[in-house]
Amino acid sequence: LEQMNVFHVVREYVLRMINDVSGMKVLLFDHETMAIVSMVLSQSEILSRNVFLTELLENSTQERLAHLKALVFVRPVAANIKALKAELHDPHYSEYHLFFSNILKTSFIEDIALADQHEMVRQVQEFFADFYAVSPTLFSLNLPTLAPHSIRDVAMADVDRIIEGITSCCLSLKKRPSIRFQKNSAVVEHVAKGVLSRMDRERELFHQARKSESPPLLLILDRRDDPVTPLLCQWTYQAMVHELFGITNNRVAMASVPGVKSRDLQEIVLAVHQDEFFATNWHTNFGDLCMRVKELVDGYQAKHKSHENIQTIADMQRFVEHYPEYRRMAGNVSKHVTVVSEISRIIEEESLMEVSAVEQQLACAENHSDAVKKVFEVLMHPRVTLDHKVRVVALFALHYESQGRIDLESMIDRLKLLGVDPPRLRVINDLLEYAGASKRGADLFSSKNIFVSFTKTFHRELLGASNIYTEHKPLLDNILEQISKNRLKETLYPYLDSHSRDRPQDVIIFFVGGTTFEEALCVDQFNKNNPNMRVVL
Repeated sequence: LEQMNVFHVVREYVLRMINDVSGMKVLLFDHETMAIVSMVLSQSEILSRNVFLTELLENSTQERLAHLKALVFVRPVAANIKALKAELHDPHYSEYHLFFSNILKTSFIEDIALADQHEMVRQVQEFFADFYAVSPTLFSLNLPTLAPHSIRDVAMADVDRIIEGITSCCLSLKKRPSIRFQKNSAVVEHVAKGVLSRMDRERELFHQARKSESPPLLLILDRRDDPVTPLLCQWTYQAMVHELFGITNNRVAMASVPGVKSRDLQEIVLAVHQDEFFATNWHTNFGDLCMRVKELVDGYQAKHKSHENIQTIADMQRFVEHYPEYRRMAGNVSKHVTVVSEISRIIEEESLMEVSAVEQQLACAENHSDAVKKVFEVLMHPRVTLDHKVRVVALFALHYESQGRIDLESMIDRLKLLGVDPPRLRVINDLLEYAGASKRGADLFSSKNIFVSFTKTFHRELLGASNIYTEHKPLLDNILEQISKNRLKETLYPYLDSHSRDRPQDVIIFFVGGTTFEEALCVDQFNKNNPNMRVVL
């Protein structure tokens, strides 16, 4: 499974980079690689490995530090090559070890060689870590939301970055996959062809890929085929934190949270490699999470009481020996109690349980008149925020696009009366233009299939109220099931190159337009239930 662990491969690249160069050293990054490394290795871990300093290449010190060796880890782009040439022209360190996060152009290698007049460069290597490893099975490129109406609206720099990121991921995992793509998306087809072109051009690099019984699969999807999943309230720990506060490179800004006065809690880190509690509970639903936090507090209090009873020199020595661990535990308890308490406050103040129940009904049930009634109840609810009201109306618009136009106009009129500004109102029509029924390849709400609709309603009633907040399953859940049965339709997801008819064992899935933590949970559950397959998202 380590072969399909994006967190592990990036971490191993960084450790190899640091450990293979002896002596005291400095690490020089660009803005992206600094964040990429921070996702897999803490600052204290880096500094414990004879690293004296970490800083940006563009801000490199003016002071000469001839006793230090420079490890440069940057993306192979023109701006970084320019900064590197300037540094080599006027070197501040004893020697330079250059590592690039993706394939290095021949012209860039020539530029570096010409700039190295003092012969300070000891090695030049490609370490394929040009993506952000969020978890072992989830990676991101940290691009702004890519939700264009057509290929003409896409920034080509973003498309190039996607192609580079996917290529880097394949190389880091040592996979040369067959490529399938979503047929109804010109953007996705363009990305798929770009990746294939890159693989053909770098045939020698991809020739080193691990051989397997069944060839791996790269499936490239368009976010527009499932616009519902990103609109729903989430009820697992990591997803809720991201939904309510935002997680950026494992960091959560808490400065604006009421009652957070401690400087240590102004910005917190939620990372699986640094936080055992988070690693155990990131997919835990909110009800169970509250109990787990209570157990964490109880465990801390029990240890705290044992430390209170210091009577002998031996007791004092034991306390001092365990003090760092005790302080870490205190900080961890405080962090999670603060986050969970704030989530609980927001759920209560903004009536998120009521909102979520309506969202789930709009996503999963087929009852137009009841849906209209429930949406207007949300619109009239005094505690529900305007953003959530807009999202509920957007969900209604997606589900009842063909039969609810008059009702939708009434809902938009109500939003206007509530004070929703024109840019936020335009989101609803923009969403229909971007991901309405005519733009989607999948029959997302199964409205054309009476039997499927009846089955969904039956299951809803059978499951009962305790499950109404997590009834929805992303479209990805069905796609993974079809892949596992080797039944994913070629008419919807054609191959781009020659391929095997065998079911793939290793699968890399990439959403152009971004993925969600609900889909990440879906992948983790699939991997758990299908031990003979390994999926990365």
